[in-house]
Parts: sequence; C-alpha cells; structure tokens
Amino acid sequence: MRILMVSDVYFPRVNGVSTSIQTLRQALDRAGHASVLVVPQYPAVQPEADIVRVPGWQIPRDPEDRLMHPRALAAALDALNPADFDIVHIHTPFLAHRVGVRWARKHGLPCVETYHTLFEEYFHHYLPFLPKSWLAAAARLISRKECDGVTAVIAPSSAMKAALIGYGVSSPIHIIPTGLRLADFATCDGAAFRAKHGIVPERPVIACVGRVAFEKNLDFLLRVTEAIRRSLPDVLFVIAGEGPARTSLEKMTVKRGLNDNVRFIGYLERCTELPACYCAADVFVFASKTETQGLVLLEAMALGVPVVGLAEMGTKDVLKEGEGCRIAPDDVAGFARTLLPLLSDRGAARQLGEAGKRYAAGWSEAKMETSILQLYHALADLH
Repeated sequence: MRILMVSDVYFPRVNGVSTSIQTLRQALDRAGHASVLVVPQYPAVQPEADIVRVPGWQIPRDPEDRLMHPRALAAALDALNPADFDIVHIHTPFLAHRVGVRWARKHGLPCVETYHTLFEEYFHHYLPFLPKSWLAAAARLISRKECDGVTAVIAPSSAMKAALIGYGVSSPIHIIPTGLRLADFATCDGAAFRAKHGIVPERPVIACVGRVAFEKNLDFLLRVTEAIRRSLPDVLFVIAGEGPARTSLEKMTVKRGLNDNVRFIGYLERCTELPACYCAADVFVFASKTETQGLVLLEAMALGVPVVGLAEMGTKDVLKEGEGCRIAPDDVAGFARTLLPLLSDRGAARQLGEAGKRYAAGWSEAKMETSILQLYHALADLH
C-alpha cells in the first residue's frame, strides 16, 4: 500500500495533528507500507526523506502556523507520479483539503480525510469580533461540505463522529483513534527534570502538556491551582507548551498572585524532556472541552502518571474512572476536591498511575495501523 498524505500542519509545529501523522507514518513504515507527506515549510527545517515541504506565509494572529502557497502546493502535488500511490489521506480541512481532493479526483484515486479538530468550538477564540453563532454555523457548513467531498472520513472518537453526523455529513465515517507509540513512553526521569528546574522532590506538582491555546481551558486550571493552594501552599502547576494564550495566562497568573505556583516552560524535546516532564508531576491535569481524543492523557497514563480531567467531547472515549484517572466535575471547587487527595497521598497516586499503565497499553499504534490499513484496502478495492 502506497499512501500520499497532505496536511496544513506538521512538525516542528507541535500539536495533536502533527503527532497523529507522525505516529501513523511510523506504524505504516514498520508494516512495510510507503508514504509521502506534503506539508508546509517552516524556518530552519532540514530536509527529510519522503516529506515534501511547501513554501507559504505566516498566518496573522497565529505565528506558529504557516499557510502554504496554493500554487506551490498544487505544483508540489503535480510533481508526484500518481501511479506511485494507491490512496490520498488528507489531515486538515484547509488548503490541504481543497488541493488534495482536486489532485485525487484528477487521478482517480480514493481520498480519505481524518477530521482531527472540532472547529465549531475553535473559531470564536481567533475571530472574537464576529458573532460566535455565525462562526459555529460556518464551521458546521464547511465541515459538512468537505467531509462529503471525500470517499470516507476518519473520526478519532465517537464524539467526533456524532458531531459530524449532526452536521449532516453523508460520507461513511469510521472511528479510528490515534494510536500511542508505547516505546516513546516507556521510561522517563522525573527526578532529573525536577532537579533541572529547581523543583524539590517533596513539592506537590501538577502538570499539563499541550498547545497553550484559549480553547484548552487553561484559565480554569489556574483557578483550580488557586483553590488547591489554600490546602497545599507550595503546589506547583507546570505548563509545557507554547501558543497564543500564553501572554494572557501569564497576566492572569500575576493578577491572581500565583507567580510562585505556576511555571511556564515552553516546548520540550519529545523523546526525553517531554516524558520527564510528565513523570515530574504527581498528577496530570486536563480541562479542555474541545478535544477530539486527547492523546496527552494516554501519554501520561503510559508513563504511570495519574490523570484528573474533564470527560468532555473526545476524552469521554479515553477517560474511564479508575483506569488511571479520576473524572472531575466541571467546576473549580469540584475539580480541586477530586485532585487534592492524589496530591496529598502519593501512594494512592502511584496505585492509580499503575492502573493507567495497563490501560494505556490497549491504545497502541498497532491497533490504529490495522484499522487504517483495512480501510485503505477497502477503499482501494472500490476504485
């Protein structure tokens, strides 16, 4: 099986879509299936085999992302030999979708798209000058039109599938969660991370890893930290990642007098620093309500770090009470009440973390690979 993948984002842009694409390509490669990935060019990125980088522009109000030049993307695809591919797999519903679908149709290839993101809940954070209802309606309309323009749609969770059906999508929708590359989360050195960042071993630490974006609900977790501080004055909330909400959150930290209880540490190298950050925490916390899956939850569990989070949208498929996590209510006081016992009793936290290790093992990338290959072959046979 030979796959052409097209996406508007990829590393070094760190997010769940980039991770999902990388995990899928690695799994397919190990199974003997070739893929070529077409993505934006970012500054100072070195060439990689089977990755085609397309020049473009920086996006206003979102300096991390790049918008590929439409003609450059079309030229990059046209330079490829369609006979080298059995299927086209699109990962983002923007320019990659429009140009990728056109190329697939031109050459008679089946086209599948993974719908990673619930855009209905995102647009108003970045276009606040427009009515939220308008933006939500536009997102639903665009999502329905784009999903109906491909041969099949992959949804990473049952909640995402339900949302797309609610939009009126008629294309077949297959639930295939992003798998976890367990080898990347087998070992870590939380003690070294604490030492490097001047965090004493006995200090209670909560952590959140991911894009520092408005839709991640990190302001809620700052208020939870403030509530926890009343019982544990030295609690520390570590936020790993970058994004457009960082400045706003830093101002909120200062305003609430949390300077000594919150630390922003930016992006971390994925192979060693990121796992160490997870393991430096007593508990991993998560409050996003817009996730289509929530890979970071499984990453934390795979490392034996207990999770306290909201079971909303796609995280409902991942978070199972007692299976490495405690599900918290959607209010600051209730979340703090759920979290506090795990910070106060490290034995209980370790026990819950061990359950999480066993649970996360069931989400390996091998399952994703099998499901996606079955879909690829079925679609290729139809053509």
